[in-house]
Amino acid sequence: MNLLAQITQSLRALGYDFMRQGKPLDELIQQYLLRIEKWNRIHNLTAVRNPQDMLYQHIMDSLAVLPHISGPQIVDVGSGAGLPGIPIALARPDWQVSLVESNQKKASFLQQVKIELALQNITVIAKRIEDVRVDYKVDTIITRAFSDLGEFIQLTQSLIAENNDSSRWVAMKANCSDDELRQIHAPFSIEKSVLLTVPGLSAARQLIIIKKLAIVD
Repeated sequence: MNLLAQITQSLRALGYDFMRQGKPLDELIQQYLLRIEKWNRIHNLTAVRNPQDMLYQHIMDSLAVLPHISGPQIVDVGSGAGLPGIPIALARPDWQVSLVESNQKKASFLQQVKIELALQNITVIAKRIEDVRVDYKVDTIITRAFSDLGEFIQLTQSLIAENNDSSRWVAMKANCSDDELRQIHAPFSIEKSVLLTVPGLSAARQLIIIKKLAIVD
């Protein structure tokens, strides 16, 4: 089975109602994977080298979070090769996704993907997350391989306005220890932990979803 057919089959297995209009999502994902493969030869964007392996370990892993996050404003922290932000943006063109990546070579790759795939709903922010300021309401702050939970909250809490109890922090984890979970304390709280089923991937995947408790006078 060729790469495009594998992508199509995997998208069906997810069973998610994708919002894509215009160019088919499977073709866009194929173009994205081939660009990662090309840049990987020089810039080492990801340790996974084969596009077929990237499909399951990166793309399907990223798309599996969609039923559990809310838009339309998404911030992807430590985006790297664009994960999970670019797959989310491809699947939900009605959402705006900000990709925060301080490594200049990786940020250049993200900008190139934005241009070549004509992704109008992506903004590349080539800064450290603690230096990022936004002038809009962020619905979801998500990270895939950025840091532990405590540091994730500490460095991003300024993106969420005071008394905003509708926004969520979402950490994608292979395994989250009890010690790491205990890093979350008031005014933050773990709302839930979600075990994900990722097509083509047998390894454990989970989402840790965190909310900020409203301050009551």
